This record gives sequence, C-alpha cells and structure tokens, in this order.
Amino acid sequence: MSYILQTNHLTKTIGGKVLVKDVNLHIKKGEIYGFLGPNGAGKTTVMKLITNLWKPTAGTVELFGKTLTPQSYEVLKRMGSIIEFPTFYEHMTGYENLKLHAEYMGCYQHGSIENALELLHLADAGEAPVKNYSLGMKERLGIARAVLTRPELLILDEPTNGLDPAGMKQIRDLLKTLCSEYEITIMISTHILSEIESIADTIGVIHRGRLQKEISMEEIQEMSFAYIELSVEHPRHAAYVLSDKLGLRNFKLTGEGQIRIYDSQVSIQEVSRTLALEHVEVTALGKRSETLEDYFLKITEEVE
Repeated sequence: MSYILQTNHLTKTIGGKVLVKDVNLHIKKGEIYGFLGPNGAGKTTVMKLITNLWKPTAGTVELFGKTLTPQSYEVLKRMGSIIEFPTFYEHMTGYENLKLHAEYMGCYQHGSIENALELLHLADAGEAPVKNYSLGMKERLGIARAVLTRPELLILDEPTNGLDPAGMKQIRDLLKTLCSEYEITIMISTHILSEIESIADTIGVIHRGRLQKEISMEEIQEMSFAYIELSVEHPRHAAYVLSDKLGLRNFKLTGEGQIRIYDSQVSIQEVSRTLALEHVEVTALGKRSETLEDYFLKITEEVE
C-alpha cells in the first residue's frame, strides 16, 4: 500500500538524549490520523521532523512518495501545519497575517483569505489586530493559515489548546469537513483522547519516544467488549462478595470505589441482587463498553 506520509526508523537525538527512536508511521491518503501520547511522549518532535523544522539523527521521512531532504521546497508547499503554538505579527490584522503567508507561499487564489477566515468563524475579526485576539482565536487563526493554500496534507499539533468545549467541537466538525469534502489528509496530535475518538480513522500511540501501536478505530471498536461497572462504598468488601458469592474472577478494582466486571455470564440484575443481600451499598451500576482511553491506557501501561 502507498502512503501519503510515512517515516522509516525515524530517530532524533539532542545532546545525547534520545527524543524519539525507530518511529515508523504510515498515513493513508484521505484519512484523519490521530497521533496520541502523553505530554513529553515525542509527538511534537516527530511533527517537527515531518515538516523539516528539525533534521533526523537517523531514519527518513517520505512525503507524497518522495524522501524528504533539506531542498524539498515543492513537497512542503503541498502541506499545511501548526507546530506548537502559532505565532503572528501582533500589530497586524488577522487578514494581513494571512495575506503575508499567502504571498510567502506563492498562493494568489482570489478569495482564499476570506474563505479561510469564514471557515474558522473569524470573518468579523479579520480586520482586528491579532494582539486583541483571545488565545482560542489565535488557535483558529493558526488553522486558517494552515488551510489557506488548500494543502493535500495538514499537520496539526494539539490544535484545540485554549479552546472551550464549543470551540473544540467546532474544530472537530471542521476537520471532518476538510477531510470528507476537501479531500485533505489530516494528522492531528493530542493528549486529549476524547477529542480524537469521534473523528479519527487510524491512531498511532507514541510513548517515551517510541511508536507503540498503529491501529484503525474500526479494529478498536471490533475488539471492544462490554463490561459491568459499579461504584460502591466499600470496594474490597464488594470484591469479596463477587468472588465468594458469585464465583467471579474476571473483574478489576479501578480506584475511587469503582469495579469493572468483565465476566459476560453474569447479569446486572444478579450482581445488584447479590450485593444488596450482602448489604453492600451500590451508588452506581451500569453496562459500559471499552473506550479509546481504555485502549490507550492498556497500551501505555504495558511499557511502564
């Protein structure tokens, strides 16, 4: 299979410290790729290597089927990106900042700046100086700049920083639109798993500088299974009752008085009745399914 972006044993070392090692990413054209990892895992480092801001110590980056080199100017023109926090000329307006970027990129398509501002709900703020923008507005202006030239590949490093829940949803909806209607392939990094679960086609989990797993969301959903989750006042006593009275072995205490029962042979009604008979106070009881967060924690805990 051919990929719009892939890395081969990508490694970066600075001052003897290994930031990332042997990272092999594979991103297909037309998908949203969620790049997941805790803060400090190496997400930004990989994105800086992909966008040629940093040069790899070892390994290669392939974009659009070509190996990235310091002279890959034309290839990089086919990309849009936000790495870390976007910066602007504060005394200039949002419109002027985008115009300057368009001229730098050699993009002179009529109406492209207005369209980008409209797309990010910044049309009314386009004539205001950026120094008057809120943190969230600057994040959105950064995305507007990244999509201004209608790139084939969009690289976004934690793009929802500083946004409120409504702003986060707005960005999620925008990314889905860019991918489905404008056919832009998107790589988005985040440590907020709920932000990517509803929009990603594929995820890559990086931890301590190494890519631990690449897997499609469809595969995760197929692997996920239902479990009973209950909250109790005295979890250890409840665990004893589940084991002694119901003969259960496949359950887990998850902290804060919560227990997850993975045994599919027992019903909620049976659990509730047995705990009540043994005078265990249950504050919450219900059926759940594994989430992306559960899968992520499972992957990262394996390498602790």
